[in-house]
Amino acid sequence: MMKKTYFRSFCILFIFVVQTHISVAQQKKYQVYAAAFYNLENLFDTEKDTLINDEEFTAEGGNRWTAEKYRRKQLNMAKVISRLGKKYCPAGPAFVGLCELENRKVLEDLTQQPSLVSLGYGIVHYDSPDRRGVDVALLYNPSLFKVKDSKVFAYKVDHLPEYRTRDILLVTGELAGEEMHVLVNHWPSRYGGKSSELREHAASIVRSVVDSLYAQDSLAKVVIMGDLNDDPVDKSVRIVLNAKKNTAGSRKRRTFQYHVAALRPWCRLAGLSG
Repeated sequence: MMKKTYFRSFCILFIFVVQTHISVAQQKKYQVYAAAFYNLENLFDTEKDTLINDEEFTAEGGNRWTAEKYRRKQLNMAKVISRLGKKYCPAGPAFVGLCELENRKVLEDLTQQPSLVSLGYGIVHYDSPDRRGVDVALLYNPSLFKVKDSKVFAYKVDHLPEYRTRDILLVTGELAGEEMHVLVNHWPSRYGGKSSELREHAASIVRSVVDSLYAQDSLAKVVIMGDLNDDPVDKSVRIVLNAKKNTAGSRKRRTFQYHVAALRPWCRLAGLSG
């Protein structure tokens, strides 16, 4: 008998500590900011879109997707976002990376929920070529994070010209007076097998983007977030991205540090130690 494992949608919180200086006394002062990533787990509206495969999320579809179900999902997810980081940052996250959402409309509805509307979140979103029509996006608090530029990087595989999945979103902005680059990802799933080479290719795209950022500024501040559908020990993260738990002594190549606390629940499920 096949054993099935179910994963709940997840939300990861990051805390940034930014050092500033008071010019008069030249004393160090620290500011704390929060950021997060949230998999919205198929946040679709109720309208049929002829350009994508969203039949399951209609009233007649497999999920019997009604206006009331959509309203409840929006309400609950907005409450989660509104409570993120409040222990450390009363204003909430400076930005929130998102995945598994259908279009800009569902984001506009999300930001207008009672628990979020007062925060005035801005939206960075591009329609992706994904067959199911799910995209990645970034919500941001304009009073904390000022967006300067954004673009997407298409996922293309030469030997799989018909394969279509989510783009990789790059948002450049200013946090506490310092430039920061945020890459929002939703890599190919493990559906139908591990298909690790597809995620390794996604990692190579991210690696190329980041290398170009560092070529322009060797001290660039880069945050890579998303649902990678891989673990820290997998090749896409460990080798292609060159991400490690501890970056001390890493000199030959730019190394990323992953946040063990955020990954720990999934590491335990996978039988990994953190």
